[in-house]
Amino acid sequence: MLRAAVGGLLCSAALGAAAGCGEDALGTSRTLALPREAAAYGRAQHAPLPLAPGEVVITFDDGPRPESTPRVLQALQAECVRATFFMVGEPMLAHAPLAREVGAQGHGVALHSFRHSHFAALPEAEQLADLQQVEAAYRQVFGGRAAAYRFPFLEETPPLRGALAASGYTVMSVDLGVEDWEPQSPQQMADKLVQRLAASGGGIVLLHDAQDQTAAALPLLLRTLKTHGYRVVHVEWAAD
Repeated sequence: MLRAAVGGLLCSAALGAAAGCGEDALGTSRTLALPREAAAYGRAQHAPLPLAPGEVVITFDDGPRPESTPRVLQALQAECVRATFFMVGEPMLAHAPLAREVGAQGHGVALHSFRHSHFAALPEAEQLADLQQVEAAYRQVFGGRAAAYRFPFLEETPPLRGALAASGYTVMSVDLGVEDWEPQSPQQMADKLVQRLAASGGGIVLLHDAQDQTAAALPLLLRTLKTHGYRVVHVEWAAD
């Protein structure tokens, strides 16, 4: 009952934020409160999040990057949308004020390794050392401990899966993406997003705030979600 009550309060806050942008904004329809546990989500590799048809969770990888992340934040703010940013440790430390601004605007911040390596090519000790480094970076920038982790390139390895599970991290994969690192126009990205959402029915959307073209395309992507009736769900985890 307590979890349901907290979830209801978070949902009300999200709806209030959307109302502040006006009825035409995409908004954040509700907040999905998850426990801190060694779960794994994202149909590319794991179980689906408990979402209704037509619901999407917007996520960004690889930032923060001063040239593009502020434009991503501006686009999200204009539509009263909250997202989850999976940050790499090196730029998190290099651009700590920007990283903290992401969290200050109500977005979730999670881990995406320290150096964005291909872990399968590294010895186990180096994989585990990278996790320790990104944890230390998060503590330095935000304090406390992150709740979730996404593998670089979605390349999961047994040593890191074991270490993440032992520490109670949720591993987040994806349900769909639009290959926003490849050269393409905003309209091509939007068309791809609609096509893949139609096939999946919704889910975790992978984007990259470290990409200039993603920042440029994001206003159209968000308006496209609104036009096609999709609803944004924000994911939050219980406090550490």
